[in-house]
Amino acid sequence: MTEPTAYAGVDVSKHHLDAAIVPTGEHVSMATGDLAKLVAWLARRKPKLVVIEATGGYERDVVAAAAAAGLIVAVINPRQVRDFARATGRLAKTDRIDAAVLAAFGQVVQPEPRALQTEQAQALRDLVARRRQLLDMRKAEKTRLQTRIGPVVRAGLQRHLAWLDAEVASADDDIDRMIRQSPAWRADEDLIRSVPGAGPVLARTLIAEMPELGRLNGRQIAALVGVAPFNRDSGKMRGTRSVWGGRAKVRSVLYMATVSAVRHNPILKTTYQSLRLAGKPPKVALTACMRRLIVTINAMLKSRSPWRPDLTAITAA
Repeated sequence: MTEPTAYAGVDVSKHHLDAAIVPTGEHVSMATGDLAKLVAWLARRKPKLVVIEATGGYERDVVAAAAAAGLIVAVINPRQVRDFARATGRLAKTDRIDAAVLAAFGQVVQPEPRALQTEQAQALRDLVARRRQLLDMRKAEKTRLQTRIGPVVRAGLQRHLAWLDAEVASADDDIDRMIRQSPAWRADEDLIRSVPGAGPVLARTLIAEMPELGRLNGRQIAALVGVAPFNRDSGKMRGTRSVWGGRAKVRSVLYMATVSAVRHNPILKTTYQSLRLAGKPPKVALTACMRRLIVTINAMLKSRSPWRPDLTAITAA
């Protein structure tokens, strides 16, 4: 008899690693320092897929080590896994249970494996994330500066804001240098920025956070960002279409770019005005323009064609 196909789940935390195999029910737990031992344990069981949750960076070493050992890895949004656990009646939550749920998720859902990012790509993503954190801190400090505070605290806030300004400028220089050192990234940035309304922040966020651009079709890219409308129908009821999920960090940057694009990009300006004249609320019209913008950029990268006003040569398929 042939052995059943094995699926592995690995629950990653700061100090511990738990792995489980389905359908055999095997389990192992060890310290994060025993990563090589864990990978060897997984490799001996030859799983078809190793499923790992995205845990804010702790999963990176496990993913890299597993991929280096020839294992196929899928990194999953934690929300998807929790929804799956609830749907299958697994309400308790421990590291051991989480590992088993991840393995079962892989067996039932069979998610697409994620291509392993290079060190350079991960470094760029870290830099873009760090710049975003600095901007959030600067915004918070500026808000505090508007409150009734004493001169000593005000002076401290102003010093901190000056430091944050310098750090943001330094992050921008580092990101620019890294983009310019890669011919592929430089070409992608030039294509994206050829779109009226698409500036350097959008271009670099997409390069860092959306490596799938140019490799998927328009519907898949829109869903990945979270700007694809989903049906809400049941029987004769036809609910309002809405968007949800996706990559929130990319979506927030895309939103700001679209606000600019509907003023400066002739195609999106016409689209926005037409939707508003048809009675669509401003946010609905902007979301439709966001979808059109990201689908257009995806098609441009796929065809390696710069933006042009008629867009006749670019397909969103």
